Amino acid sequence: MYKWIVLWLLFSSFLAAQQVADTAWIPEIIQPAYSSGKGPVVKIDEAHNNFHKAGERYWVFAELLRRDGYQVAPFQENFSASSLEGTDILVISNALNAVNLGNWSLPNPSAFSRDEIAAIRDWVYAGGALFLIADHMPFPGAAADLAMAFGVQFSNGFAMDTTKRRPPDIFRRDDGLLKEHPITKGRSSEERITSVATFTGQAFLGGSKLQPILELSDNFLNLMPETAWRFEEATTKTAPAAGWTQLGAMQFGKGKIVFSGEAAMFSAQLAGPQKFTMGMNHPDAKENARFLLNILHWLSGLLP
Repeated sequence: MYKWIVLWLLFSSFLAAQQVADTAWIPEIIQPAYSSGKGPVVKIDEAHNNFHKAGERYWVFAELLRRDGYQVAPFQENFSASSLEGTDILVISNALNAVNLGNWSLPNPSAFSRDEIAAIRDWVYAGGALFLIADHMPFPGAAADLAMAFGVQFSNGFAMDTTKRRPPDIFRRDDGLLKEHPITKGRSSEERITSVATFTGQAFLGGSKLQPILELSDNFLNLMPETAWRFEEATTKTAPAAGWTQLGAMQFGKGKIVFSGEAAMFSAQLAGPQKFTMGMNHPDAKENARFLLNILHWLSGLLP
């Protein structure tokens, strides 16, 4: 086993002990995009065994959006044409099939029925905005069918930088891994993004419609174990992940989608018994909160 994998496992054992929202950390928004409670309706999925929910690990995510004027609420139904009515932006983060609750081993079947996937696809095509987040295994497996409905291939594994001992991974404009896009440009120079930090996710591929925003470097391998966080050489498949995407965006019909292969970057958590900061509250993630707001601004039409 690679030495760097051992170091990752030692660090992840601390993080796995506890992950709670850092409710004391909320960045100030000097000029909200919308008047309080008057912005677009953002629904955060909580009906599919989601690891991240608005009242739990995504508490800061939801609070940040509320402070920017969005109307944020949980989505607690199966997806259908009728249940999606009144939703402007749908956020799905780390959904799971019930068979993988407490069991992060293969297989990882879809968290969504065929009818739900068809309903979401039609809703986006007609003008809806989807923010689909699927972290490392087993979450990409649970969201793979939904992503493929839009031509995006999720990889049900771990994208790991072999040159680092622990997260975060930094994507910078200067090294070409943070791509030019309205999301990274923002509405003004104050909203321009120069770096983004991520905290261990997956890699994915998209067709010609997908615009990569975070691109993996030559240092990354795609590790695909049979059980999450168990990287035995006999059971773990590996492949280069250079040039694969960890976050990208596309237009689909009249709608828009942002795909993210990492979830913690949009949280603010305290992890493990030593209360490590993880997410937007991490010292190396100073622009992640702005990045999240820019994503929502693009999805809601404030950015071209």
